[in-house]
Amino acid sequence: MSQLFSLEGKRVLITGSARGIGFLLARGLAEAGAEVIVNATTPAGAEQAAAKLRDLGLRAQSKAFDVTQSAQVQQAVDEIEAEWGAIDVLVNNAGIQRRRPFLEFPEQDWNDVIAVNQTAVFLVSQTVAKKMVGRQQGKIINIGSMQSELGRDTITPYAASKGAVTMLTRGMCVELARHNIQVNAIAPGYFVTEMTQALADDPAFTGWLTKRTPAARWGKPEELIGAAVFLSSKASDFVNGHLLFVDGGMRVAV
Repeated sequence: MSQLFSLEGKRVLITGSARGIGFLLARGLAEAGAEVIVNATTPAGAEQAAAKLRDLGLRAQSKAFDVTQSAQVQQAVDEIEAEWGAIDVLVNNAGIQRRRPFLEFPEQDWNDVIAVNQTAVFLVSQTVAKKMVGRQQGKIINIGSMQSELGRDTITPYAASKGAVTMLTRGMCVELARHNIQVNAIAPGYFVTEMTQALADDPAFTGWLTKRTPAARWGKPEELIGAAVFLSSKASDFVNGHLLFVDGGMRVAV
């Protein structure tokens, strides 16, 4: 049974993994046996995070590139596979948030959110998937959100970008499953991270959240690791096009 969930011998590229949830996923997947490639926009940021993992006795490399720039993505993926070997699993984790009322939302902020949360998923997935098709195997995990299916005040562009991630996941599944590539997404609910810390510190919001969520609490970022290990492992070989909510039951409650 343990072999179903083992990532021994697997190589995983995780975008936006120098900190936050991305870093926790990198640590969790490395602890499951994978060699992880940590990504950030700067070499120093990526390498510092990878060094922290190596200090824990885990296998980690670093590769800096901007996920919104196709030329950088192509060069980085080519270099990773030339230096360290095939990318077996891609986790599209990089994401940003901007909060403003819809009627006041700046066009540039919209463009930034769409570029990182949506276009980058397309660019990195397409580049990596071309190599996976040649090997006739691979796994791609997109990080969606509760807002992949639900809206909320002041984050309409974010919700739009995460809704697009859902349909990218499904469309990629339809086209890539025939090549033995599994494409799935994880949709976190409300987790305490750098992106949500202001909300977690707001007693009114936290009060609303605990009443709204059947589990009656915020999620802990490490509680996303199990879903990532499952979708990266042999245990999910016939799971495809799925949006896995990790939300304490929030989506199904009224």
